Amino acid sequence: MRGANGVVAVAVEGKVDEAFGPTVGEKRADASPGVTTRLTYLLERVGLESVPDAVRYQLLHRTVSALLVAEQFDAAAAVMLVHSFSPTGLWFEDFAAFAALFGAPAQVGGVTRIGDHAGLPLFIGWCKGDQRFRGRV
Repeated sequence: MRGANGVVAVAVEGKVDEAFGPTVGEKRADASPGVTTRLTYLLERVGLESVPDAVRYQLLHRTVSALLVAEQFDAAAAVMLVHSFSPTGLWFEDFAAFAALFGAPAQVGGVTRIGDHAGLPLFIGWCKGDQRFRGRV
């Protein structure tokens, strides 16, 4: 995607009613050396020293994915976007808890800047998918 200041890398996490997968605590409980190394790397990339066990690992992973793609394509910014087709906004509270780690408000229908990482602005957002498209293949 291209913005006013250049290319913007967007990593999209598409959801309907399913959860964001295991929590960080569940990952830690089944921690091989690779999992521990990966978690440390993810936290470093987003500038966090630690996260509560209840945080969803997938949100952390997808956010770092946005940063990596932005770096690969020399983008002006990175965005991790949750595109939810849940009619009730299921799992938004997990997203809000993730945003709170950065002192950022979670909002539906917009993006929030959660910081600069290695000089790259990083945003997260939640958008609602049109229910007319739910269930279409």
